[in-house]
Amino acid sequence: MTNFGWITISSSHFTNETDRRALFAIRDSIPGDPFRVFSSWNRSIAFCDWQGVTCGRRHQRVTMLNLSSLQLVGSMSPHIGNLTFLRTIDLSNNSFRGAIPREVARLVRLRHLLLSVNSFHDVFPTNSSSLSGIKVIDVIGNNLGGRIPEELGSLSTLARLLLATNHFVGTIPPSLGNLSALRVLSLMENNLGGSIPSQLGQLSKLGSLMLSSINVSGTVPASLYNISSLEELSISANRLHGRLPAGLGSTLPNLQNFYVGANQFDGPIPSSLANASGLVEIDINTNVFIGPMPLNLGTLRDIEYLNFVDNLLGQSYESNNLKNFIDCLSNSSNLKLLDLGFNHWNSVLPHSIVNLSIKLTTLGLVGNYYLTNISGGIPSSIGNLTRLSIFVLAENMLVGSIPSSLGNCTSLQGIALEHNQLTGPIPEQIFDLPSLSRGLSLNNNKLTGLLPSKVGNLKNLGLLAVSENELFGEIPATLGSCQVLEFLFMEGNFFSGTIPESFEQLKGIQLLDVSGNNLSGHFPSFLGELSSLNSLKLSYNMFDGEVPNKGVFKNISAFSVVGNKQLCGGIKALRLPACPAEVVEKRKKPLSRRVIMLLAISLVTVALLLFLFAFIYHRTRRSRVARQQGSSHLELQNQYPRLSYAELLHATNGFSSTNLIGEGRYGSVYRGIVNSSEQVVAIKVLNLQEYGANKSFMAECESLRTIRHRNLVKLITSCSSINFKGDDFKALVFEFMKNGNLESWLHQCLSEQQDPKTLNIVQRLNIAIDVASALDYLHYDCETTIIHCDLKPSNILLDDDLCAHVSDFGLARILSATTFISNHHQSSSMSIRGTTGYIPPEYGMGAEVSRGGDMYSYGLLLLEMFTGKRPTDNMFSDNICLRSYAKMSLPSEVMNIVDPRLIVEEDEEPSRTNQNSTRNTAKVEVCLASVLQIGVSCSAELSGERMNARDVLKELHKIRNLFMANM
Repeated sequence: MTNFGWITISSSHFTNETDRRALFAIRDSIPGDPFRVFSSWNRSIAFCDWQGVTCGRRHQRVTMLNLSSLQLVGSMSPHIGNLTFLRTIDLSNNSFRGAIPREVARLVRLRHLLLSVNSFHDVFPTNSSSLSGIKVIDVIGNNLGGRIPEELGSLSTLARLLLATNHFVGTIPPSLGNLSALRVLSLMENNLGGSIPSQLGQLSKLGSLMLSSINVSGTVPASLYNISSLEELSISANRLHGRLPAGLGSTLPNLQNFYVGANQFDGPIPSSLANASGLVEIDINTNVFIGPMPLNLGTLRDIEYLNFVDNLLGQSYESNNLKNFIDCLSNSSNLKLLDLGFNHWNSVLPHSIVNLSIKLTTLGLVGNYYLTNISGGIPSSIGNLTRLSIFVLAENMLVGSIPSSLGNCTSLQGIALEHNQLTGPIPEQIFDLPSLSRGLSLNNNKLTGLLPSKVGNLKNLGLLAVSENELFGEIPATLGSCQVLEFLFMEGNFFSGTIPESFEQLKGIQLLDVSGNNLSGHFPSFLGELSSLNSLKLSYNMFDGEVPNKGVFKNISAFSVVGNKQLCGGIKALRLPACPAEVVEKRKKPLSRRVIMLLAISLVTVALLLFLFAFIYHRTRRSRVARQQGSSHLELQNQYPRLSYAELLHATNGFSSTNLIGEGRYGSVYRGIVNSSEQVVAIKVLNLQEYGANKSFMAECESLRTIRHRNLVKLITSCSSINFKGDDFKALVFEFMKNGNLESWLHQCLSEQQDPKTLNIVQRLNIAIDVASALDYLHYDCETTIIHCDLKPSNILLDDDLCAHVSDFGLARILSATTFISNHHQSSSMSIRGTTGYIPPEYGMGAEVSRGGDMYSYGLLLLEMFTGKRPTDNMFSDNICLRSYAKMSLPSEVMNIVDPRLIVEEDEEPSRTNQNSTRNTAKVEVCLASVLQIGVSCSAELSGERMNARDVLKELHKIRNLFMANM
């Protein structure tokens, strides 16, 4: 030891102990630790080896604290200010609450303060000017309020200032113009006002300026258009006005993303935009731009997104401007979205639209019917655009037939061709599109012929509108197979016959209009049993007999039967004559049969969100408000008012424990009865004391907002209110599933007094196929890929027919949705999601969520279904897991590991000869081995080696078909 050794040792011991004590204080302020991060934070391990802690080599002082994406719940301890060597704090994507401690300002070495996606509130520390070396401040997605501190303008080294999605008020501090090193400034989605300060034009290194949705007004300072380094400029959804500079593309040559939609800009679109040759996205929707489209935009080879909806483009200009513009885009090979709707085009629909990029997913030219018009026919080769997802040419003057080549567009989710003059039959090829889910709207044309029976192929269709055409023949009974159908418009045609009794299967139907046809026969009283139905129009047909007084028929404003001259009975408000005794007697028996049958079927739910298709149908005049919605005729909207806290309190008998049907981390689920029709629903009440519950609520609403599939649970509505104590209250209302969840069927104790639940092989195969179908839809058929992230038996609900519905989207991730998390941190921000035992190994190492992650969970779910063993069973240790347990049994030892109840079921089959029994047992063994092999393949360690949902679905169908054929 040197003469100075004792000084060195003493100093090191003191400073290291200071860090250790600070870390313990930080740990103690975080009581919620689901992944047991802090199990390593103890005195038996050097603190530099604790999870999330990084130390410098020279002084062994803490330089980085990285606890991101670990679902931690707690507050940020003021003791963090004692870690004076800290350079990085990363607590992003957790559930931290409380204020950001002022003590952070002591950390003069701090370079990165990353606190995004938490629940921090109060104000941002105003003493932050002492952070003289700070480079990144990211507090996106919190509940911070107050004014943005002027002191932030003194942080000369700051490169990224991300304050978006909070509750900041006041104005944008002009002092931010002093941040000479700033490259990214994001203030979007706050409650600011005032004007954009011209001082921001001094930010000569700025690459991204995001000021959308902050309520600023006035004109855009000219200095902003001179920041030549800008790559992204987002000022949409404000109250800005004025004209865009003629030389915009020359002064902003590096521009890639340009968003100015939902403002009050006017004048022409500058042709100089084409000088910014790297442009990828241009969104100028819902302004007052006039004049022709600049044809040189077709030189933008990287352009992917052109949204010019709801302006005055084309007005008083040459009729071929639209054609010329479409022609010029033929070289834009990366174009994915083109929306020119709600403008003033006066043109024939250019045939050159079929030459647009094969990557095109959305094509919109809606809304010229009441202004000028787009005429001509739809090119027969429109099917060349095989990746189309949304096809909207509604409200024009199109003629000719609907091209059968649309059947080539196998990703189509929505078709809107209403309010044109189209003729001929509806092509059957359209009904071979399993992806068609958002809506098929063909009303107000001149279509003829039968409605093809293949309409029943559209299992996931939410809206069908064929009204005001010249269709005839009987209504296809196959429509009853469209079990997620919510809106059915068939009025104003020549349909004859009766309403098929298969309509009893339309469990989610909300609006049914068959008025103004030639329908006849006994009054369809069974429609009164459809609990979700709240608008029914049967007027001006030839129905006879008794009108019931239940369900939709109890509310005079909910149904219409005028123009049917031989009706009787019903509620008093109808003023119909009483039914003769023989009519009543005739009605009793069939009605009783239906009641008995429907008692076995669980009442289903109504949806919170409607297709904008329904809105379009009811439009007779286009208003400015409607145009501000853009051209998205296929977006969902809220038709029904949200239920109040009082209504939900009443529906659950005061959230009585007798109504409790399940509990989870973020809340409790109750059985409830709502509305006058006495719908039975499941009400998920969020426990807002559990941090993260708010995010779960928002994630579930966002995920379920636009998706629909028969194997996904359906969200009816939501409630965001306060209870009678003045506390925040949030709840989600879902369709009720009488048979509970798969967990209860797989793991119910066999010794219970009641008859235990059990599922045979076919039922388990059906459930496995249902879940795979849901994943196939989420992964490949949605407009944006959705990753569920928490697939497990308790999240698989079973209806009356044991059809499976995937539920609980509280952790779901929409991969291609715009997110406020910076690209640099996106991978880590969503890394660990799911439930222990079902989480894929790569998530634990920080990998981004993926389809492969869902398939890993699905593989374990499949193995659990057929072995009866949970992945977390006590029999599994470090040396063996459920996957290896199943893999070792393949193929010859399968019968030794499968759920014993399946073997009992096989042994108890009656009337078999020994030979047949042996043969069938062998077939059962082959079937089970094939299923377990799929489970093993899906749960492979490496994501790239796992089967995808589409392939799984094909293989399971083969297994089930072979099994059924051989038994």
